Amino acid sequence: MLQKALVLVLVVASIAGCVGCSTTSHYVYATVPAANELAIYREDPYSGTLTELAGTPYTVGDGAASVVIHPSGKFLYVANPGQNENDISLFDILSNGYVNEIPPRTPVGINGNATQPVLLVMDPAGNYLYVMNTGSNNISVFSIDSSNGALSQIVGSPFQLSLGLTLLNMKLTPSGDFLYVSLSGAQQGTTNGSIAAFSVNAGVLQPLSTPLFSADGENPNGLAIDPSGTYLYVANTQSNSISILTILPSGALANNVQGSPLSTNTYNDPFSLLMDPKGQYLYVANQGSSNVAVYSIGSTGLPVALTTSTSAFAFATEGSPSFLVEDPNGNYLFVGNQGSGAGIQAFGVSSGNLNPLHTYGVGNTPSSIAVTK
Repeated sequence: MLQKALVLVLVVASIAGCVGCSTTSHYVYATVPAANELAIYREDPYSGTLTELAGTPYTVGDGAASVVIHPSGKFLYVANPGQNENDISLFDILSNGYVNEIPPRTPVGINGNATQPVLLVMDPAGNYLYVMNTGSNNISVFSIDSSNGALSQIVGSPFQLSLGLTLLNMKLTPSGDFLYVSLSGAQQGTTNGSIAAFSVNAGVLQPLSTPLFSADGENPNGLAIDPSGTYLYVANTQSNSISILTILPSGALANNVQGSPLSTNTYNDPFSLLMDPKGQYLYVANQGSSNVAVYSIGSTGLPVALTTSTSAFAFATEGSPSFLVEDPNGNYLFVGNQGSGAGIQAFGVSSGNLNPLHTYGVGNTPSSIAVTK
């Protein structure tokens, strides 16, 4: 599960091509689990060039798998699922992009044993941190102290999921009112792919009256939600399809979008999804085809192949693209590749079209990236 994850980065082409862009440097943080490292880069606001900060990468917790940044830009968290860890590291972010770890690390689950926290998700207000634990098959939830970033596990956490199913990914709605967790394994009449749905109140997870929905495909690894919180998009890796599920006011999911699931048989193994901030384009990382396909979003929520990009509506990447993120200005897309190249590939973005810019090697396979606003 170290492949998931889901957050990332950016570039900014040039002064001439970046009218209206911020002139403040962003800082990029990448977890490298095989080396137990956190790599840190400064992004030049004019060229988009990433320069690794002197003295980094830092050695961090065992198996560092997922990184998120608090909306205030003051705190950074890393999930450490490795042996003798199973905890969360907290860092202060300094004005120059460097970080200082604030001990002690926060254990996850009961005594932190065998929980394997592999994915972190934070609510938009920065009040709660959600931790997906693949070893113990549950979700831990921590409240966040806004003054120092300290974590406190809330009452009732961790919240257990259905036994016999494997946790793959999770996504909060933009409002923070609902959490969806994708699972592999058949149960309660579903196919080998399900979505668990929870309402969220002050961080507390409550299963909906119908807690489990079919993903209409197998191994639903990728999740994305449009900015209005109307549709949940699901990349079914083994089925080569994308499901489009309507999110009802209750948080329940309905399979009422005509044309869903959308076949992606032109390309293989769709693994990760990214919706642009305006909800106009959907990007799909196809691990088996080593490319990113681009779709525009129609009025019904159904993705439509962006034929203005290339005749095949996809852009080549290094091997096994596994996670996607746009920069804060929305002008650049970063792709984390987990093939032999183990690189982070940058693309310029224009009306959904992708222009390859540069590839940065990180030495080992990256698992997630976060970028300051």
